[in-house]
Amino acid sequence: MQADTRVGVVVEGGKRGINSSQGGVAVDGGVRKLAQQQHSDIGTISQLLAGGVAGAFAKTCTAPLARLTILFQVQGMHSNAATLRKACIWSEASRIVNEEGFRAFWKGNLVTIAHRLPYSSVNFYAYEHYKKFLKTIPGLQNNGDNMSADLCVHFVGGGLAGITAATATYPLDLVRTRLAAQTKVVYYRGIWHALRTISKDEGLFGLYKGLGATLLGVGPSIAISFSVYETLRSFWQSNRPNDSTVLVSLACGSLSGIASSTATFPLDLVRRRKQLEGVGGRAHVYTTGLLGTFRHIIRTEGLRGLYRGILPEYYKVVPGVGICFMTYETLKMLLADLASAS
Repeated sequence: MQADTRVGVVVEGGKRGINSSQGGVAVDGGVRKLAQQQHSDIGTISQLLAGGVAGAFAKTCTAPLARLTILFQVQGMHSNAATLRKACIWSEASRIVNEEGFRAFWKGNLVTIAHRLPYSSVNFYAYEHYKKFLKTIPGLQNNGDNMSADLCVHFVGGGLAGITAATATYPLDLVRTRLAAQTKVVYYRGIWHALRTISKDEGLFGLYKGLGATLLGVGPSIAISFSVYETLRSFWQSNRPNDSTVLVSLACGSLSGIASSTATFPLDLVRRRKQLEGVGGRAHVYTTGLLGTFRHIIRTEGLRGLYRGILPEYYKVVPGVGICFMTYETLKMLLADLASAS
């Protein structure tokens, strides 16, 4: 979850791919699967570079919506009910421009970019090794001839890879949230200052606040995104078999991302709030575990409180998928041309 744990499933040429990602909806899954399919054209390093650049560029383009999502998600921690009722996307965007300046929409984006390449690298590397290991398990060896076994390998391998990558790079995710959530009071002056300050004030375990909610959302995200994507793709191709696979991938990937976001957004919201607990010496709002935090939010903000910030999250899904997909395709062609020319 990169700042947002999401799962992407994208199909190219009828082959299936699955991935758990932070911060991308149906984005990183498509990038990784496309990378796997184009292995003969460009090397592993080039694949990771192209995927990392594509993901970073897509997140930079959608950063204003991502920051609005975070600001709405954490509003209920220290705001009264009257303030929460007045909140809307336009008023919050206007406040950011008036109080912080237009550049503030990209606050925390640098750490998002810094997070992208190591996350993509760990995810890609872990997925390949988990997949090889799963194929050694009795019943899964011949997964190429057995669709159910093949789906199991992709599903479990993708989930384990997502958990591994999320855990390895989680401190950067936490720092991104804290930088993006800063408004008038600036407590963290940058990535390294934030990492040092959090380690000093809260200990090393402070860098992993909210990790439980992140990992808990990986499995449901994969299941929902994968099942919705496959259902939509099958329905689409049965009715319009001649449509472009790129169009099908973008449309079905976006819709599966929206479905996954809707189902797992409460977990993402709790994760964000856990990440901000105790910032700058402020009192802890949630003193219980995950279930207790859910109960506290429902009691104080109602069920709608669990979906605070869902609209800007929806708005960034389609452009995020499209930008990342097309950027990767362009970089892939450029790198393949350079490889063939050398």
